[in-house]
This record gives sequence, structure tokens and C-alpha cells, in this order.
Amino acid sequence: MDNMQTLIKNYLEYCGKQKCLDEKTLKAYKIDLKQFSDYLCSSDITNVSTSILEDHIGELHNKYKPKTVKRKIASAKAFFHYLEYKEILDRNPFNKLQLKFREPVILPKTIPLHTVETILSTIYEQLNCAKTIYQKRNSLRDAAVIELLFATGMRISELCALKVNDINLYDGSILIYGKGDKERRLQIGNPSVISILNKYEVDFHSEIMNCNHFFANQSGRSLTDQTVRRMINKYTALAAIDLHITPHMFRHTFATSLLEADVDIRYIQEMLGHSSINITEIYTHVALAKQRSILATKHPRNNFNI
Repeated sequence: MDNMQTLIKNYLEYCGKQKCLDEKTLKAYKIDLKQFSDYLCSSDITNVSTSILEDHIGELHNKYKPKTVKRKIASAKAFFHYLEYKEILDRNPFNKLQLKFREPVILPKTIPLHTVETILSTIYEQLNCAKTIYQKRNSLRDAAVIELLFATGMRISELCALKVNDINLYDGSILIYGKGDKERRLQIGNPSVISILNKYEVDFHSEIMNCNHFFANQSGRSLTDQTVRRMINKYTALAAIDLHITPHMFRHTFATSLLEADVDIRYIQEMLGHSSINITEIYTHVALAKQRSILATKHPRNNFNI
């Protein structure tokens, strides 16, 4: 039988070629399975028993948060399922393992809508007051980036990966390649957002053509997520906003705002590109928190003098 390293290598190749998993997922699998292999201190996969798995999971719980533990267990479980499927193992030790543990519900952090408005106002103010062409072009691109993040709720990785032909500003549609190369098409519903994207596309035409990505810097290279993070930090500092804002918080704010406006959660699921409604339902907790706040402060019973 092949040793553990060879089996893992073959499995990762199978995941890439047969299951068409993306590079980030393959990288996570590789890290998790190497860690699992190191823990075993044995190259013979047939030596792995249910009790060894239980010990490994116990050690993971001592080191990592529940969400990370859950992912690492899923990586190992999928690996053993593959070994069973390929008839490399006669007995899968995971089959006798009962795994149940509660993950704490971590509510997504959102940005107050007035803060989003302040950030956008600050960017447009920088655009209007720019003293040099360089500053003006940067502000134009920054406005287009932040507007699109908030208008669509797309992931920062999806925004940075947008190609020239993925955006049709004539009909306001965007083709997004999400996790696992799943495609979804979104409409931009706001004319002001389409307008700033049009202005940006005209101004940055040569840079866009140079890198074949829709968002580029003035050197003609595609934007990175780190560039966008620095961009957001720059404008929150300029606006004196005392809140650490990440690109993903625009996505959370997009989803929560739509849910609070009574948009059907299945439409939101589709727009976010979630594979399961269970993932989208995390936003219902945020909406309920808002509901509690409203009822605690606005309900007329609070004014009764009894």
C-alpha cells in the first residue's frame, strides 16, 4: 500500500481534477491533512482507528475554535471517504464516530448605513477636491470599488477577480465567479453606481486592457484585496470613523439591509452565492437583534405610566 504522503497527494489531485475544487480549498485540505498525518506519526493508513481519531479531534478542540475544528474534521472525513471509495481501505474509522458539537453563533458584523453613506461621501469629496490627476483618478477608482462592493454584496476575492467581459454596464449586469467556480449573475439596481462605474471604465480603459481585470491600479496591474483593505482604512481615517471596517462587512451590510427590508431570504441567498440557505440564515439573527432594539425603544408600551 502507498504511504500516507502519496495517498494525500493522489487525493488532492483527485479533488483538483475530478471534483474541480478551487485553489483555496485545495490549500486548506493540504494543510489539514498534513497536520493529521503529522499527528499520526505513521505512514500506514490502516493503523488509524476510531480511538485515534477521537484523540486527534480532542487535541484540535484544545488548539482551535469550533469552526476551524469542524473544517479540519471535514477534511479528514472526506479523505477517508475517498480511500473507501477507491477501495484502499476496507473499513472507514469515521463510520463508527459520532460527531456532535455546537458552534457558537457569531453574528456577522455590519456597518451602520449612515457610516456607509459617510464613507461614500468622503470618497466623492476627495474626487471633487483632488489637486492632481493622479489623486483624481485614484478617487474615481476607489468610488467605483466601494460602490460596487455595497451595491452587490460580492466577496472581495470576487471583485478583484472580475474580468473586463464580466461586467456589462449597458444593462447593468455582472457575471460573478464565486467559490468552487460557481457562476451567478447580478444586476446593479442603482443608476448612480452604474454612472461611476462607466466613468471609471472610460478613464482606466488602457490599464483595464493591460491586465484584463476590471479593477486596476494606475500602473496597469489588477487590484489585490490588500489594496482594497488599505483603501477602506484610508477613507475611514479621513472621515474620522471609529470603527474597523473590512471589505466583507459591506457584504454583511448588503444582506442584512435587504433582509430588514423584507426581501425573501432565498433571493438574498442567490445574490450572495450561498450554496445552502442555512448559511444565509445567519443574517436572520442580525435582523432579530434589530427587531429587539426597535421593540425595546419604540414600542408604545414603554411610555405607559402605570
